[in-house]
Amino acid sequence: MAQRWASRVAAPFEDFAFSVHALLQPLSSSSLPRAIQADRLLLGPSFFHLHHKPLFRLSDGSPSHQLKHDNNGTTWFISLLVDLTANSTQDLRVGNKYRIGRKIGSGSFGDIYLGTNIISGEEIAIKLESVKAKHPQLEYEARVYKSLAGGVGIPFVRWFGTECDYNAMVLDLLGPSLEDLFNFCNRKFSLKTVLLLADQLISRIEYIHAKSFIHRDIKPDNFLMGIGKRGNQVNVIDFGLAKKYRDPKTHFHIPYRENKNLTGTARYASINTHLGVEQSRRDDMESLGYVMLYFCRGSLPWQGLKAATKKQKYDRIMEKKMTTPTEVLCRGFPNEFAIYLNYTRSLRFDDKPDYSYLRKIFRDLFVREGFQYDYVFDWTVYKYQKNAQAVAQAAANQPQAEEAEEKAGRTRTAAATAGQTAGAVTDKRRGPVAPRAEGSGMQLRSSKRGVEQQGYSNY
Repeated sequence: MAQRWASRVAAPFEDFAFSVHALLQPLSSSSLPRAIQADRLLLGPSFFHLHHKPLFRLSDGSPSHQLKHDNNGTTWFISLLVDLTANSTQDLRVGNKYRIGRKIGSGSFGDIYLGTNIISGEEIAIKLESVKAKHPQLEYEARVYKSLAGGVGIPFVRWFGTECDYNAMVLDLLGPSLEDLFNFCNRKFSLKTVLLLADQLISRIEYIHAKSFIHRDIKPDNFLMGIGKRGNQVNVIDFGLAKKYRDPKTHFHIPYRENKNLTGTARYASINTHLGVEQSRRDDMESLGYVMLYFCRGSLPWQGLKAATKKQKYDRIMEKKMTTPTEVLCRGFPNEFAIYLNYTRSLRFDDKPDYSYLRKIFRDLFVREGFQYDYVFDWTVYKYQKNAQAVAQAAANQPQAEEAEEKAGRTRTAAATAGQTAGAVTDKRRGPVAPRAEGSGMQLRSSKRGVEQQGYSNY
């Protein structure tokens, strides 16, 4: 019985991404309204109820309601579809004044949506997490953000709360991640861009550590550029895995432990993290070293390793990290990268990294290379070059297009004239009369079109 009704429910909604896993399980849609989730499917002796409620309060305050089924499957499904479609036009809001828009990304423990402050019109980001998540993290992440509030490159949390079945966090809207920009630049950054980023990245991590937290998931995806006037500023996000490494008042450090599970992203994890050692400040800094080398090289030697299980894959990554000499990993790049990596790997568990020293070695290299602190990153240059190429290509194609259009116009005119003359009809009383050729006064339309700018668009 359950399987039969599950198939009857699922089939009509394939185009709308509906799914029914089993009877008495939620029926949900990711494309039709996010405002509505079928909450219960109750089986009765003579009819079926589908009770559904909004994920978020609708702007008109309309209440939840029920649909009934009288054993006519078609009628019931049509009623449900119309009801859901009608509700999809309603505003989805959190915190009374933030409207939810399209999905723009995903974090460790939730999805991120573009939002709008309906009072000011300002665009913001909204991160959502189901309250039924196995390990809810969003409330904790919001507390970490508030502990870090005021720091350069730390997004500000505007609001946090629960709306029906979802936790929601509203924060500053930022631009693309460094991983996005890395892909945009064909997966290779110049030395100048890496050094410009390194200076800011070290400072962001230093600030987090100064507030008694370690991030524990340092990777390109978790660093986002700003937008507008702050487009050159690196911001750090996703604190779902962050942890206090010391007491904020006494500065008493957490104890050394072993046999810990790997927390973070294996590609950038420190060797000690692979070995199961409790993470501390040194591990964030070592992970940053791998991020910088990833930007320089285009990839890391332990990427793409195959294994039967996740644990075996992590073990292979660890083995490759441990057996790849620093000089091999950094070959072809300035010695400062090897110095950085060797330094971070030499730190003891509770050592405070010398952030100023690490910044200085890269700043000295920057000056020695003759670079300018103009904050012109690779993606800025690459976008300009792509736009210039598009404009040049359009300009080169324009004369050819206009010539082809003119030639086509002459051909059409000649064909029309010839066809109309050949189709003359002889009138016995008046003699042959040919229809007047139309189109002799045809005007050629210009084929010139505006050139669409190509490049990365911010979220």
